[in-house]
Amino acid sequence: MVIQTKEDILEEMMSKEKPRCPHCGESMGIYEVPSINFSDGLGWGSPYLFLCLNDDCPLYVQGWDNMKENYSHNASYRCITYPDAKNFECMPVFSPVGATGQVIDDQVVFQQEALKESIKRGFSILADCYINKDDLTVVRILLDSAEPVRVRIKAAEMFGDICETEAVEAVRSAKFGNELLQKTVDNAILKIHERNFTRECPFCAETIKKRAKICKHCKSEVAGV
Repeated sequence: MVIQTKEDILEEMMSKEKPRCPHCGESMGIYEVPSINFSDGLGWGSPYLFLCLNDDCPLYVQGWDNMKENYSHNASYRCITYPDAKNFECMPVFSPVGATGQVIDDQVVFQQEALKESIKRGFSILADCYINKDDLTVVRILLDSAEPVRVRIKAAEMFGDICETEAVEAVRSAKFGNELLQKTVDNAILKIHERNFTRECPFCAETIKKRAKICKHCKSEVAGV
């Protein structure tokens, strides 16, 4: 049996035509279920459902009177169905905005898809950089705050593999604002120094030979420091 992740289910739901509500005929939206038990206590059974958001849907409109008359509650219900869209059920809502907070609208979907494409493009460029030893492009991507963090982390890893000590200064002085990215950059710089048998002077921060006793830049004694 194939186990689907939450992301797999969402991607599958976004890739197919949305079902239409059997009560009003409107296209249903994607609803992210809250992390609470429902009904028999076993949960919803899926991280996402299809949900009718049409406020003119007969089921929703008539539901207010039905819930008031039969249960004395100021509530209604909206039509839902699971990702396979085989059966339609009802979900209670207790205000006109009930359940709408978890709706994944088209703008969010667009942003997620755009991010995926940006990551895919960035990884493709970095793959070419590794083959061609294009260190300038690697540094450019690493320093570009507009690039996705995942791409910049990959660039940082590659920075340690193919770049030389001349590139360290530009990267060392940058502020990354992401703990994991900063840690990856620091490790990459250490890797460059290890590969070139160099280190940074503890007094002026310039690059010197690892075995140096006197810094050639600031003339400080660095033996044993």
